[in-house]
Amino acid sequence: MWSRGAAIRPVPAYAVVDPFALEQVELELAVDGTIARDELDRAFERFEATQPFLANEMSRVFSQPLDETALALGYFLTISIWLAFERAMGPRLGIVSSDAVRATLDSMALEEELRASDAREPIDIDDVVAIEQPAILKFINQHIELALDVTQATAPEGDEYEVDVDDVHLIYRAVLVLVMALSHAVGPVEGSSSCEILA
Repeated sequence: MWSRGAAIRPVPAYAVVDPFALEQVELELAVDGTIARDELDRAFERFEATQPFLANEMSRVFSQPLDETALALGYFLTISIWLAFERAMGPRLGIVSSDAVRATLDSMALEEELRASDAREPIDIDDVVAIEQPAILKFINQHIELALDVTQATAPEGDEYEVDVDDVHLIYRAVLVLVMALSHAVGPVEGSSSCEILA
């Protein structure tokens, strides 16, 4: 049984985002316990300016007719994760090229294909990402669960509205692409040993 990705390149130890960076970003984006829409809008504009090719890919996904909750979730997760990388990695975070975006999409698709063709392999693509960026995947899953719980709790009595799980899955996969693309855009820490780079 393989656990790490076969088609997805491992994330170097120096590119792994720690939980503290995610917590700090979450606090920055929250006002009185709610997500500040203005802050998200300003952050997304900066995301588009600093990561244009990755922003184009996320915008392509967001431009589809998506469930409102799924879209808001994708928007929040995209900005939060990018800001966490920016805060944690600083100038070591490079620009994700259009070729890198395509390579990440292709490697994710190939990984899914390889795992789907092997009945003995129980680990899904998100499990692979969890190995490479554990704090980020935990953050993503927590916010998906929270969004679904809040949607159910705030629905008017008798309302049959349910979040479209297919749309949530589409957002989820797009965010995983974002995570892996940003992970491989991080340069090494000056003075890193070969062991640290290959970890």
